[in-house]
Amino acid sequence: MSLLYSFAVLAMQAAAPQAEPPAPLALTMQQQTALRCSIAIAMGAERQRTGGGDADWPDLTERGREFFVRSLAQLMDDTGMSREALMQAAAGEAADLQDGENLHQVMPACLLMLNASGL
Repeated sequence: MSLLYSFAVLAMQAAAPQAEPPAPLALTMQQQTALRCSIAIAMGAERQRTGGGDADWPDLTERGREFFVRSLAQLMDDTGMSREALMQAAAGEAADLQDGENLHQVMPACLLMLNASGL
């Protein structure tokens, strides 16, 4: 009887209308830039780790990781975004930056942001 009850509960849950996910929060230009640069620097650090980084970039491993963590934590604090929502936004940025040309275009400004962070 308990097996039948479990199936009934699951069926009712599946039939219940599901709440739509919340709309993504609009980020300010500064927040969007921080997100984009966090992802760009993390991608640059990974490329350096695997031997594909640009020779003009400074070592991004330690500073880049810290910048990434602090920037995303600050975005969560400032916007109230959940970790999942922030990762979804970050995935969109990462997809755009997969094109190596896009990454190289944003990296000079992102390196300035990294240096300005004091890390």
